[in-house]
Amino acid sequence: MSQLFTPARTRGFLRATAAAVALSSVLLTTGCGAADERGGDARSTAAAPAGFPVTVDNCGVRTTYDRPPSRVVTIHQHPAELMLALGLRDRMVGTAFPDSAVLPELKKDYAAVPELARKEPSFEKVLDAEPDFVYGGYGSAFAEKEGRSRAAFADAGIDTYLNREYCGKKKVTMEDTYDEVRTIGSIFGVPDRADKLVSDLKSRVGKAAGKVEGRPDVPVFVYDSGDKAAFTAGGKSLGTELIRLAGGENVFADLDDVFGDVSWEQVIERRPEVIAVYDYAGAGSVEQKKRFLLSQPALADVPAVRNKRFVVLPLTATLVGIRSAYAVDHLARGLHPESFR
Repeated sequence: MSQLFTPARTRGFLRATAAAVALSSVLLTTGCGAADERGGDARSTAAAPAGFPVTVDNCGVRTTYDRPPSRVVTIHQHPAELMLALGLRDRMVGTAFPDSAVLPELKKDYAAVPELARKEPSFEKVLDAEPDFVYGGYGSAFAEKEGRSRAAFADAGIDTYLNREYCGKKKVTMEDTYDEVRTIGSIFGVPDRADKLVSDLKSRVGKAAGKVEGRPDVPVFVYDSGDKAAFTAGGKSLGTELIRLAGGENVFADLDDVFGDVSWEQVIERRPEVIAVYDYAGAGSVEQKKRFLLSQPALADVPAVRNKRFVVLPLTATLVGIRSAYAVDHLARGLHPESFR
């Protein structure tokens, strides 16, 4: 295999280092002013709005909110899109690290929020936005070695929340997406909006899954990146469940990880009929990835390569966020086009 791409190992590494941390959950509490990790009252002692205080245990950090956050910075795209889908643009003072094109219905609102950085912003850059809450998508949002640890934000009087996918749960499912929406809805005092959004997402998934019900499962290989080896989605990834709901089977569902390397010989042996190409900045364009796969003589007899059957998924669509429901529909159409004619 010729050298073209370097596998994007960062997500898998960050997930592994978080493996000992507990999954987030929401606990609605009574009383007021519960102490958070910094000691003392989490918020002011003024009368709490209806439904508050709310206490959240998130990746080992316990925070009590006496009122909804009002100045929010999101790091990575999927937290930003979730916030916007809940109608919370007026609470957002900064975004960072867009992974792909924003969902069309959210594009206008997303553009209205200042972009702090193309990648993860520095701690100082975040502080300049004067947030009271920072919502991170990947574990790298709170990279200690870069000065953005959750403890550093807490010392600055800023609450933080990390997407539950990086809280160390062994396997991620669509239920994690729904729970994430409800958790953020509780923190921001909009549980009714969260319930409606979850209902809409479930309906989207149900319609797509219903269209392909009873169809034979299509073998799918996820190609994230890599040349000497293939960096792919394993059985613990949300991608595996999205493929299953769409009427397919991840040929590397037995890989006991979220992401990992497999050999091209294994890809050949498992004979995928469709290749799901993950699209994101920094790992080559989709067209580069397709050209690479189609140019390798060893892969010529793999059904997906021979028939040029590719389904492209933005990486953000395979994460715990609102896009995962959209991904099921897109995948189902690619795996079973006859069901949508």
